[in-house]
Amino acid sequence: MNNQGLLQRIFKLQEHGTTARTEVIAGFTTFLTMVYIVFVNPQILGAAGMDTQAVFVTTCLIAAFGSILMGLVANLPVALAPAMGLNAFFAFVVVGAMGYSWQVGMGAIFWGALGLLILTLLRVRYWMIANIPMSLRVGITAGIGLFIAMMGLKNAGIIVPNADTIVTVGNLTSHSVLLGALGFFIIAILASRNIHAAVLVSIVVTTVIGLAIGDVKFSGVFASPPAVTSVVGQVDIKGAFNIGMAGVIFSFMLVNLFDSSGTLIGVTDKAGLTDEKGTFPRMKQALYVDSISSVTGSLIGTSSVTAYIESSSGVAIGGRTGLMAVITGILFLLVMFLSPLAAMVPSYAAAGALIYVGVLMTASLSRVRWDDLTEAVPAFVTAAMMPFSFSITEGIALGFISYCVMKLGTGRWREISPCVVIVALLFVLKIAFIDAH
Repeated sequence: MNNQGLLQRIFKLQEHGTTARTEVIAGFTTFLTMVYIVFVNPQILGAAGMDTQAVFVTTCLIAAFGSILMGLVANLPVALAPAMGLNAFFAFVVVGAMGYSWQVGMGAIFWGALGLLILTLLRVRYWMIANIPMSLRVGITAGIGLFIAMMGLKNAGIIVPNADTIVTVGNLTSHSVLLGALGFFIIAILASRNIHAAVLVSIVVTTVIGLAIGDVKFSGVFASPPAVTSVVGQVDIKGAFNIGMAGVIFSFMLVNLFDSSGTLIGVTDKAGLTDEKGTFPRMKQALYVDSISSVTGSLIGTSSVTAYIESSSGVAIGGRTGLMAVITGILFLLVMFLSPLAAMVPSYAAAGALIYVGVLMTASLSRVRWDDLTEAVPAFVTAAMMPFSFSITEGIALGFISYCVMKLGTGRWREISPCVVIVALLFVLKIAFIDAH
């Protein structure tokens, strides 16, 4: 009874029309829908040369830290973890294509997260959210989705490089292609049937099949968490603080700003906590928590941290308070003792999850006003240029610039907010004075 009274005082369960039992079940449900990140994130960051076992632990730690902090400080049913999309941008573009070390790339994530925290403290973040048009926000989300899906298709071997056609279809009879495709369809079918743990089920099934055909070696289930010294304390904050990284830092900051803010609004709206303006209780505390979590995550060697839309699965079965997020965070701490299982997951098992995330993110394109070319063109340019240029930064830059060009060219310049003008000018300066040299 004392415990019930304590939980009531901290989380105000009765005021939110919920019980401790409901919140615990909601926390378990949310955990099952997003635990895939502890298997997928190490694989993606491992492509940048990071120690996958250490990243597994830091992913669990920052997901626990962010979720528990959100629950205790903001009392909202929202769990946090490293952001899909930004981890791929970090590994495949900043480190892979641009040639920076992962230490410097992680330093750029730190500066982007610090910038986001400063914008939040100065309340500029609210202004930017309100003044950047829907077409650009949707374009950014969809472009990242296409970028992630492309990485999933590549990791499964479904698409491969080709000198004549840039890319082509891989060997469709190989294990990786067949199991990657199987994993994707397991997720899509289970998700369409409202089975919340669809991604986790897919990863388990494809890994077990990989074990049966000899692609995977079983190395146990439980173990003490691996050491994290190979990534913690290795971030090169000073090395990332240079003009050449400005576009990368700005991209991390801008994408995280919309991703996390949009998710917070979406989940709290589903929980019936938002008003007609889209604001929700303790919004300021929630934005502080996600900014602080991103800064902390970069320091211990994980990509930008964001609120997870998967939290809505817990909300759907009754989660209404921060107790749900705290339970999810505690479960992430317990997962740290399952590192041998994480090490078993082959790249094609995670590929299905990447493609599925791409489907979810590109669905936002339905919100674009396609009959208005001044809105449709910037959304298309933003979304298309991310995978085609292999850069989230360039997609954002060209999207903002094309928005201004279309509005100016059609005499609708009054529709351009000062925020969009400032961001577009910054990108023009970057292209003219940094990229050109």
